[in-house]
Amino acid sequence: QVHVAESGGGLVQAGGSLRLSCAASGRTDGPYVMGWFRQALGKEREFVVAISWSGSSTDYADSVKGRFTISRDGAENTVYLQMNSLKPEDTAVYFCAADRGWPLRGEFWGQGTQVTVSS
Repeated sequence: QVHVAESGGGLVQAGGSLRLSCAASGRTDGPYVMGWFRQALGKEREFVVAISWSGSSTDYADSVKGRFTISRDGAENTVYLQMNSLKPEDTAVYFCAADRGWPLRGEFWGQGTQVTVSS
């Protein structure tokens, strides 16, 4: 069992930046793909980004390419999502997820953290 926990959400103006963190604990002997999904109010949960166990492979949704960057600290079992040039449409609850396979589908989920981008 892997437990993941997010942190770092908040309120930011359009054009601003936020960094989310996700720490994995429990059976983190890997390999695990980790990444993020998001769910806006009244919408379905959607894939945002994923990173491989080694950090050598990443996958981004088209809507965030060039603005969001995922990275991984293997020693700390932590992934980071740097979000720049934020838009109001990025407003959502962001969920960290971990999976034993690629692509990331979400075998293990965090509780979510709210990101709100004001216009």
